[in-house]
Amino acid sequence: MAARDELIELFESMGSMLELLGANAFKVNAHRRVARVLEDMTEDITSYADDPKGLTAFDGIGAGSAKKICEYLQTGRISEHDALLEEIPDGLLDVLQVPGLGPKTVRNLWEHADIESMQDLEAAIASGGLVKVPRLGAKTIANIADSIQFMKKAGERMPIGRALPLAELIVEHLREQPGVTSVEYAGSLRRGRDTIGDLDLLACCDDPAGLIEHFKSTKGVEKVLLAGETKCSLRLDRGVQVDLRVVPEEALGAALMYFTGSKEHNVKLRERAVKAGQRLNEYGLYPDDGNEEPPQERGVDPIASKSEADIYEALGLPFHPPELREDRDDLETVPPLVEIDDIGAELHAHTTASDGHLSIEELVAEAKRRGFHTIAVTDHSRSSVQANGLDEDRLRKHIDEVRKVDAATKGIRVLAGSEVDIHADGSLDYKDDLLAQLDIVVASPHSALRQDSDKATKRLVQAIAHPLVHIIGHPTGRIIGRRAGLEPDLHALIEAALAHDTALEINANPQRLDLRDVHVRAAAEAGCLLAINTDAHAAKHFDFLRYGVLTARRGRLGPDQCISCWKAKQLHDWLASKR
Repeated sequence: MAARDELIELFESMGSMLELLGANAFKVNAHRRVARVLEDMTEDITSYADDPKGLTAFDGIGAGSAKKICEYLQTGRISEHDALLEEIPDGLLDVLQVPGLGPKTVRNLWEHADIESMQDLEAAIASGGLVKVPRLGAKTIANIADSIQFMKKAGERMPIGRALPLAELIVEHLREQPGVTSVEYAGSLRRGRDTIGDLDLLACCDDPAGLIEHFKSTKGVEKVLLAGETKCSLRLDRGVQVDLRVVPEEALGAALMYFTGSKEHNVKLRERAVKAGQRLNEYGLYPDDGNEEPPQERGVDPIASKSEADIYEALGLPFHPPELREDRDDLETVPPLVEIDDIGAELHAHTTASDGHLSIEELVAEAKRRGFHTIAVTDHSRSSVQANGLDEDRLRKHIDEVRKVDAATKGIRVLAGSEVDIHADGSLDYKDDLLAQLDIVVASPHSALRQDSDKATKRLVQAIAHPLVHIIGHPTGRIIGRRAGLEPDLHALIEAALAHDTALEINANPQRLDLRDVHVRAAAEAGCLLAINTDAHAAKHFDFLRYGVLTARRGRLGPDQCISCWKAKQLHDWLASKR
């Protein structure tokens, strides 16, 4: 595991252990904030081994935390973490992961039932040993047992490529109910995160009880966890929890803002409201009259509540799209962001010549149907044997076939290209004379994806600097939840891309989303060119575009820096400039 990933785990672990020991919330949150900062960091963390002052330049890393990071980078350990482990059984942290078990309950189990691991907890449930634990009734114990089984089945967070279609199906199901005026998904899904925990839904309806009953009829319900007058939680057989809240129409904007999050963004908004003598909650933005009783319960009229835009405006802020509501996003600025309708070119797609499912003609027809002005045919190169990669002779014939289709097709430009493997040493899979015959070269790493950072950086920089390369495809080669991929020095890649006018790809396949959002942000801030490509192997894969656009927006990418958004002449002139 890379140093940055280990540090993230260590700071998360310290936060959890401090919480179990009853430390104050500020200290707990400070450790978890460092973990989030490290998650978003694109620099090589090892370069700060002797530079604690440099680390404090990152908002959220104080002097004490910087010292701990440097201690780990120099010794491989953090003494505070070791000391906390002396106080808390290591297995207790696993118990804390059980859905519904908060730190207070876990501490209660530890103190009164000697629960120090998941094995202890399951054994105590089976033997009836939890009955003696204070404030733990039979129903709660049964719920804990149920949650353990759910946790074993559910596993990891759900990739957005599974979560979004599922949420949309449930939304459509709810909209079938008479009297429903609005149904929206919220949470991290609405913010466009690459993986999702639970699904959060909000609805407005003149018959909340009827909608709750209709929600309970959702296909695949394994268990109804909670069913109240305006709230219901279901567990689906796909291993995901779905929460529905029915809210008043006049408070929809405030509720959508609150339940979309992130928690850190909401805290910033509430702090701004307080400074203005106002109160912000899930029902609206209210004047603060000093009364501690919730204003909505006293009939106080909100300043704004019906739409998110109204609330941002009342707070004196620009509207923040959901993708820009993470802890790393400031409140004052919202740049122009890429929209799906801005995309006019698909520059990475495959046909039956390699491992695609469409002929050249079928691929072109689908791209034209979707309104693209340019489609690039970029089948795999020879080293991708598992993908039926093309050797030199097959590629030359393929180029001729693409050119014929281009000449015979009106209304869209068809480019002859290739997705060319970047070898472990940075060399490319074809010789330069053959590469020069292609309209576009997408160079991608497909093998040796466990190289150390230095080798990976040199490898990718060499490909970026190649004068015939236009785009670096899925630069890290990660597969979400299955493969971490390369961990190059991203800033070195960006510097090389700027110097050589090479674009970096946001691969929109929801299993990849590579570059990821924090990488996109670093590249966009530096002025680097980026491309959003679906890597389509079938007609339905063009639908992946929305995942790439969500990732681009989370990275604050505007259309001017995205070559996929350029008009045909600008794009083709740029492509020709490397020939």
